[in-house]
Amino acid sequence: MAENAEGDLNSNLLHAPYRTGDPQLDTAVAQWLRWDKNPKTKEQIENLLRNGMNKELRDRLCCRMTFGTAGLRSAMGAGFCYINDLTVIQSTQGMYKYLERCFSDFKQRGFVVGYDTRGQVTSSCSSQRLAKLTAAVLLAKDVPVYLFSRYVPTPFVPYAVQELKAVAGVMITASHNRKEDNGYKVYWETGAQITSPHDKEILKCIEECVEPWNGSWNDNLVDTSPLKKDPLQDICKRYMEDLKKICFYRELNSKTTLKFVHTSFHGVGHDYVQLAFQVFGFKPPIPVPEQKDPDPDFSTVKCPNPEEGESVLELSLRLAERENARIVLATDPDADRLAVAELQENGRWKVFTGNELAALFGWWMFDCWKKNKPRNADVKNVYMLATTVSSKILKAIALEEGFHFEETLPGFKWIGSRIKDLLENGKEVLFAFEESIGFLCGTSVLDKDGVSAAVVVAEMASYLETMNITLMEQLIKVYEKYGYHMSKTSYFLCYDPPTIKSIFERLRNFDSPKEYPKFCGTFAILHIRDVTTGYDSSQPNKKSVLPVSKNSQMITFTFQNGCVATLRTSGTEPKIKYYAEMCASPDQSDTALLEEELKKLIEALIKNFLEPSKNGLIWRSV
Repeated sequence: MAENAEGDLNSNLLHAPYRTGDPQLDTAVAQWLRWDKNPKTKEQIENLLRNGMNKELRDRLCCRMTFGTAGLRSAMGAGFCYINDLTVIQSTQGMYKYLERCFSDFKQRGFVVGYDTRGQVTSSCSSQRLAKLTAAVLLAKDVPVYLFSRYVPTPFVPYAVQELKAVAGVMITASHNRKEDNGYKVYWETGAQITSPHDKEILKCIEECVEPWNGSWNDNLVDTSPLKKDPLQDICKRYMEDLKKICFYRELNSKTTLKFVHTSFHGVGHDYVQLAFQVFGFKPPIPVPEQKDPDPDFSTVKCPNPEEGESVLELSLRLAERENARIVLATDPDADRLAVAELQENGRWKVFTGNELAALFGWWMFDCWKKNKPRNADVKNVYMLATTVSSKILKAIALEEGFHFEETLPGFKWIGSRIKDLLENGKEVLFAFEESIGFLCGTSVLDKDGVSAAVVVAEMASYLETMNITLMEQLIKVYEKYGYHMSKTSYFLCYDPPTIKSIFERLRNFDSPKEYPKFCGTFAILHIRDVTTGYDSSQPNKKSVLPVSKNSQMITFTFQNGCVATLRTSGTEPKIKYYAEMCASPDQSDTALLEEELKKLIEALIKNFLEPSKNGLIWRSV
């Protein structure tokens, strides 16, 4: 009897009109149960329905993902606002529709699909499966698909899009996010991530084709269709060949006595970093055995983000001490970012910030360009780029050395598309970065690349070693020559979007309506730029030079003491981030004084502008 009742309930769930009391929710539930063919995610929705969990059903089914700074990114699980089989099929159908409209030769040029090593058993969801479904949607529509036969670093997808002249590509990854997340990162034919208006147009197309087409669920096509090609060997070979363009001291590398430890953070990086070291003439770096192979649970770290510093680098630092290796290189799980630590004379480890590494990369790439440039090369043709929340150290180097420096909005998608413009106009771009340890040396890839960055750091360290100089000592030399740039970046967690909005709205109406603050505590404010509204007090017309970015919050304060501070929301996580930097001229060398001033300013910024206790913000745990 009980068994029949259960059977009847399931039958009612699947066929009756839904009576949640909310017509919009009833429709969404009906659609989900009709369209989803993944038994695990379908069951998650059925269980919520059976238990009358209407609020959770509404949260899962009544909103959609939008494109952030790195494409679509969300938790894996059932629902239209999560990453799962159905939402990836819907996203790819929308992509197909949009690309068909944009490219008459779409079915000749094809599409690239790559993936990392993430997965979630409870949703029967993995990056590899989602990549296969992405390919299946397109193969069913007779589009040639270059689907990598195994996991690859994220930069391999934009690289392949350019090399294979595909119209676009997708990487299934959530990079360094927590293990529950996954994502869908889209690259345009240029090899750069999509920016507006493509993201909005693709979302419109997704909305127009939410019901799976015939063939969209047929992932067997990946094994049977003659239109599917595996680009792995070819792309890996070409990528490694292109790396030679940024290798300047191969012979010296082959003789170095320095030892390097590399951790791939349970992700994709191990094999590719090993190959890159080989290309540069190095002996292989020593891998961290517990973290060398893919593990979707990231079981040896509390979070898979090397940016968190010493606490997550524990295993690699201890291995380096045992192996007598002075430098640790950590690529994040999809190998597009790089953290670096160096053992100091006092026996402590120095974990470099993204801004500090950028100072070293900027010096190094320009130094190598100067020593290797053709006789007629013009320094005025040379560019370096950074996102606006990153250190201004490249600006200082550029002013002194005569090359150009440009800023973009946060997110490497802006850097990638700007580099493409510069290259098309005959310019030479040596280096670009964002402070969250994202680096690009050279222009073979138009996205951040942890694999090439790792091997360039190794070459830089080996070169400096011949002069008995450490990375830390060289960083100080860079600061002494171009001016100290002391920066601090951190964040607060906030899971309540209205609170975040009210924090920023208060800053726009501080002492009176439509008035920004003139002071932060005792610190006088010189200029304010609000990229969300397009306001910039430093411009004659009061309009921001950077494009307006209405769907994220970002306000930058320039203080009279030379400090620049930015508050912004994250494009991928529930965070309010703050960035503050003291930019000193080369004659200001009292670092203790500069650091103290920066520390006081940050305290004032948090207390006066963010008000953590009043707003229930959660401090970053260190």
